[in-house]
Amino acid sequence: MKKLIKQKESFLNDMLDGLKYRDTQIEIIEETVAVRKNKRDKGVAIVSGGGSGHEPAHAGYVAHGMLDAAVCGEVFTSPTPDKVLAAIKATDCGEGVLLVIKNYAGDVMNFEMAQEMAEAEGHRTASVIVRDDISIDNEEQRRGVAGTILVHKFAGYLSEQGLSLEQIRERTEEMMTGLYSIGMAVQPCLVPTTGAYGFDLAEDEMEIGIGIHGEKGIYREKIETADSIVNRLQDEIFKHTDSSHLIVMVNGMGATPDSELNIVTKYVMEGLESKGKSVSRLLVGNYMTSLDMQGFSLTVVEHDDYLAQALNAPTESKHF
Repeated sequence: MKKLIKQKESFLNDMLDGLKYRDTQIEIIEETVAVRKNKRDKGVAIVSGGGSGHEPAHAGYVAHGMLDAAVCGEVFTSPTPDKVLAAIKATDCGEGVLLVIKNYAGDVMNFEMAQEMAEAEGHRTASVIVRDDISIDNEEQRRGVAGTILVHKFAGYLSEQGLSLEQIRERTEEMMTGLYSIGMAVQPCLVPTTGAYGFDLAEDEMEIGIGIHGEKGIYREKIETADSIVNRLQDEIFKHTDSSHLIVMVNGMGATPDSELNIVTKYVMEGLESKGKSVSRLLVGNYMTSLDMQGFSLTVVEHDDYLAQALNAPTESKHF
């Protein structure tokens, strides 16, 4: 598959240079760190990031009401600690910085190293690790996937309400206990920096439980119709929650047409209605992708009135 790139070595920098023209509320510092141009003058800063290839995550959520900075690594590669440190220093206005980290070994290691470096320089920091991927049985090993975007939104809202660093960390940790995601793919992504597909998949096969870094799924099946796939994923999610009040995200993996996401959404909503579930907000689109993977993920979060208010609050991000 052909790619519209100049050279693989400049993929990240070229992408961020173009992003500056599309999103005029951000600026790029230290070559790969996206920060809000209008830096807050009070409150806790929210910083996240990770490897590139997940657009619009993470830089697309650098905006009032969500992130103060996003640290961008190379494709599917964690950003280095010095870049994370630069984001902390650029956004801290004296009330601390919360790091939102997806549960991948490189991200956890590099963000925690940056946290130690920042603390040594006098910055107050805290962190939360997102583990919403229920395709993995062991809770400690679950990956951070599309549900991370809802964490960005919730933490950003808490910051705008003036909560302290520790309060935001505690409430975000509590919110994540009711956050569940699972994804699937009918076509793997082509990684531009390697020129190779993440995995091989026959025309009549699908992967269930895919990650967001081009990884194959937890298991493989013969491809099914959209309604059967949705039922399969919902059955997995409802092994973990019996809540009747949900916020739901149908997330495209990068190459799934809106028409097909709409078809998926039809069966998601019909399935939830048949189970007596109330959906207070539905999000459909590309939120956390895997380059040009074709497939989708389903995320639900249990909520009370406060969480619903937080996720429905205005944000200047064009992608939420």
